Amino acid sequence: MRDNYPLVFIIGPTAVGKTEVGVELAKRMSAEIISCDSMLVYKEPRVLVDKPDDKALKEIKHHMVDIVSVEEEFDVYKFKKEVDSIITQYPEKRFIFVGGSGLYAKVLLDGIFEGGGSSPQLRENLLRIAQEKGVSSLYEKLKEVDPPASTKINPQDLKRIIRALEVYYLTNKPISLRQKEAKGYWGKFPIKIFGLYLERKLLYERINQRVEDMFRRGAVDEVRYLLRLNLSKTAEKILGIKEIKGFLEGRYTLQQAKELLKRNTRHFAKRQYTWFKKDKRIEWVEVKGLTFEEVASKIRERL
Repeated sequence: MRDNYPLVFIIGPTAVGKTEVGVELAKRMSAEIISCDSMLVYKEPRVLVDKPDDKALKEIKHHMVDIVSVEEEFDVYKFKKEVDSIITQYPEKRFIFVGGSGLYAKVLLDGIFEGGGSSPQLRENLLRIAQEKGVSSLYEKLKEVDPPASTKINPQDLKRIIRALEVYYLTNKPISLRQKEAKGYWGKFPIKIFGLYLERKLLYERINQRVEDMFRRGAVDEVRYLLRLNLSKTAEKILGIKEIKGFLEGRYTLQQAKELLKRNTRHFAKRQYTWFKKDKRIEWVEVKGLTFEEVASKIRERL
């Protein structure tokens, strides 16, 4: 066992300092880090995803970093399977989960149901209904067959609405019920979840500075290289690719690409906060005015 140490999660928005705090805490706990960042799994990008530097990777063992090519599809199901394997393989080790991908952290904590069936023909039929009668027609059907799921899915989120209906029609069981049957680490292991908080003005300043640093460190060359590869659909979502591609194609000036990336990253950070604030299990840690070492010590005292 892990000497009664809990599994520790450090979450929060981009640029708040999760990576640095995670490394400092790992030193104090003699722990290893499991990344919960959906983009750090890719081998090729470094600058765009702000990958931990070589020093940090040498000091502390990092799992789920540099494991697949950007040309490969990688999803939350594969992520959960890989992490389950690590946890099972090393029951004596202490782990710190670090990342801002809310869905990836959630599936570890609360589980995710696998299966539920798949029918391209059914999805195509549902899509056709949405095109002919509007997304609202499918959403009304979802409210009828699975009220709990309808309260958690945006009425305009066609992809999730179709998936929920697909599961219902194929299994005759609501997706909300199947999700309840999924099991995660919460309740199975002792767990502490810490969220790093920095007031919006200061966080946005960090984001703006990070984007400037990214361009100085070669973000344009990195995107130029990535665009020569056959990017998977998930890898295409890496922040910076779309914006810098616009510059390379002559649609934006370099400065416009920078400002667009700053704006999109700020919006992303806001969405991250919105996601995490729904989880009442998170203990928030104010990081304003503190060094990464001080934040790590603050968390260590709470374990």
